[in-house]
Amino acid sequence: MSHEGIRFGSADDVEREDQPRLVGDAIRPAKVSVDKSGGTGVVIEWKDGHRSSWNFAWLREACPCATCHEERGKEGRAPGAAKPKSAALLPMYEAPPRPVEVTPVGNYALKFKWNDGHEAGLYSWDYLRNVCDVEVRKQGAK
Repeated sequence: MSHEGIRFGSADDVEREDQPRLVGDAIRPAKVSVDKSGGTGVVIEWKDGHRSSWNFAWLREACPCATCHEERGKEGRAPGAAKPKSAALLPMYEAPPRPVEVTPVGNYALKFKWNDGHEAGLYSWDYLRNVCDVEVRKQGAK
């Protein structure tokens, strides 16, 4: 069986092939703040001076686990884009995404246990920084 022409990688990697991936100090956090009790989200100050912030709803929709990644790919959604709402007459109330637990994973990632029970994704520093400003970098490349 030939694997010629088959490339392994995420849709995000393929989508950003024309964009340089950030490396070095750009993906090393100097300071990480998670406001779990206030519910505002995550702020990371990177060693290269950039500052990133995400709310919890965005982070939940950007889960990098294989299941969430595949679901976004099938629906054509970018990381962080909300799932389409059903056209039901009376939609069920859904609590906003909030982490029940946030755990550092070594020196390279954060792991969230979400209030909907999901906890499979590891949000690596590399992933977070590279999804942070994809749109900014795309605009700069034009």
